Amino acid sequence: MESGNLAWILISAALVLFMTPGLAFFYGGMDRGRNVLNMLMMNFYCVLIVPILWVLVGYSLSQVPFENDFIGNFDAFMLKNITEAGDGSTLATVAFLGMFAAITPALISGAVADRMKFSAWALFVPFWLFLAYVPIFKWVYGGWLGQRGSIDFAGGTAIHVNAGIAALAAVLVLGKRKAGAAPPHSMPLVMIGTGILWFGWFGFNAGSALAANGQGAQAFMNTFLAAAAAGSAWVIVEWLRDGHPTNLGAASGIVAGLVAITPAAGYVAGASPIFIGLIAGVVCCYAVKLKNKAGYDDALDVVGVHFFGGLVGSLLIGFFSDPDFFKGSFEKGLFFGGDTGLLLEQALANGVAIVWSFVITLILMLVLKNTIGVRVSDEPEYNGLDLAEHGETAYHS
Repeated sequence: MESGNLAWILISAALVLFMTPGLAFFYGGMDRGRNVLNMLMMNFYCVLIVPILWVLVGYSLSQVPFENDFIGNFDAFMLKNITEAGDGSTLATVAFLGMFAAITPALISGAVADRMKFSAWALFVPFWLFLAYVPIFKWVYGGWLGQRGSIDFAGGTAIHVNAGIAALAAVLVLGKRKAGAAPPHSMPLVMIGTGILWFGWFGFNAGSALAANGQGAQAFMNTFLAAAAAGSAWVIVEWLRDGHPTNLGAASGIVAGLVAITPAAGYVAGASPIFIGLIAGVVCCYAVKLKNKAGYDDALDVVGVHFFGGLVGSLLIGFFSDPDFFKGSFEKGLFFGGDTGLLLEQALANGVAIVWSFVITLILMLVLKNTIGVRVSDEPEYNGLDLAEHGETAYHS
């Protein structure tokens, strides 16, 4: 691998790692002040445990070729197949993909805020990683779904739809918060987290080209445009609907646009990312309201932003995919002379991910509920998880 490409992958890996504390700030600011440290710890726990599990066996199971195309093998257990540093390309790729693995379960934490035991979370993350994330990642990237023809440039299906539907299953088992919903305790923290996420997402998407090339540059531009378009769309919708534009709406819209462009980042060009962002901003702005009608308590809008945003972006590939621009071998979208084949493959891949992740998460949460319990008792739920679960508080009077 050329040194410039290697440098870009390593930089991108560091950018993706930076996204997890950005997510922690984003969620932490949206959470109650008495639970902010708990939310930060839930996110940081993912970057403590997941990299070790990824190197131990996660990478091997999700990426090493295996004849049935459903799961990998143990040939790369503890990276034993890497016998020398070489040009560093394999190690850089393992590290880059490991950052993706770390942030994916962290996305779920926002849905279960204010009421989940940290001990249950500590067990949930590694089991969910191996039972939900690794199989879907394998199927999408090199496995049977990818071989059928579905495409996912940087993780719309494997990461955002996967985590988003898992968040729904988790909150259905947890139940509603006794104290109800609350406004963000720190909007400045939310906006700082949003900025970090947007910054890190350039590595998330452009880095997925695994080279400093034209596709990576286009993915970079797409990431910039879609986030801006979605943030603008969300603000306009709430301004017209509710009478005022909010910082929370702008932040949520930006993240929705980043989520939606993730699967399409290396497959669309021109004005397409703007249209994808606009559509995602409007859809997700209304999707976050579904929890009120459906009755599930998704504390920090993980389902509305990540599930719906990832699904919208993945399906829109079937309309906006432009292989001629990239000189790629993937199928054309409907707006560029293609047929419905790609759209149907996108729908199938997401349908499989939704069913698998939902069922696995539901079973895992029910097992935890009936063994160690998944929910804190009433007193710490009302008085705060920071002190009860971690013995510390974020703010002192």
